Amino acid sequence: MIKKQYFTVPGAKGRGMQMDLTFDDTLKKAPMVIFAHGLKGFKDWGSHNLVAHYFAENGFRFLKFNFSHNGTTVAHPTDFADLIAFADNTFTMELDDLNAVIDFACGGSAMPSEPWVYLIGHSMGGGLSIVKAAEDLRIKKLVTMASISDFRNLWAPETEPQWRLQGITYVLNKRTGQELPLKKTLLEDLDKNPARLDIPAKAKEVKQPWLIVHGDADPTVALSCAEELKAAQPAAELLVIPGADHTFGSSQPYLGTALPPLLEEFCRQAVIFLQK
Repeated sequence: MIKKQYFTVPGAKGRGMQMDLTFDDTLKKAPMVIFAHGLKGFKDWGSHNLVAHYFAENGFRFLKFNFSHNGTTVAHPTDFADLIAFADNTFTMELDDLNAVIDFACGGSAMPSEPWVYLIGHSMGGGLSIVKAAEDLRIKKLVTMASISDFRNLWAPETEPQWRLQGITYVLNKRTGQELPLKKTLLEDLDKNPARLDIPAKAKEVKQPWLIVHGDADPTVALSCAEELKAAQPAAELLVIPGADHTFGSSQPYLGTALPPLLEEFCRQAVIFLQK
């Protein structure tokens, strides 16, 4: 039977991170997949729960989590209710979060421990996953999904001078109409950690098997980003899914009871890759 367990662990600055684990309780030694969401995402965005169920049905444990400063709260897990936290976020903090999640998965404190995990990252979460895979050999295989190839893919470069001058900028959440704040500390994090946060340079260091998946109809992160990652790490596999957009047909809210066909194709290809 497919079951779900919930956990909360401390992330960056001690701020709690909500997690959920989807698994088949008849499979005692199912390998662990960790999923990292994107900039304006969260663990229950769109059809993420259907994705988790798909992986559980195919023999994996699927752990997804909210980054500590992604803007959601325990009381409002699917809303950007804490814009102060969102504004304070940095990529280094998110890497700390991801490390804490891997520690939790491998530590055995609340679930059967694993010496290694598989890692899937979407969009910004893909960029973070590349950096983390280069640093951490507990990650056995890597799958990136519509991944950025540079953290500056997340905003228009021409916004940076005014952002630095004013100390803050805003990104639009088209779904809710919210203007989400980002402090200049996000830029300063890139300034202070240029080597660690250089995604193509880290891609060259990835030793694990790596599947790069991108849609050729992605209006948010261009297909050229996937091609740049492939050029940086020729050993990686590049899979282009025709017609797929940035979320492979999903949306928030997602009211369907079955995966969108293009997202199901992503899941199918990822499972094949992880089971090799």
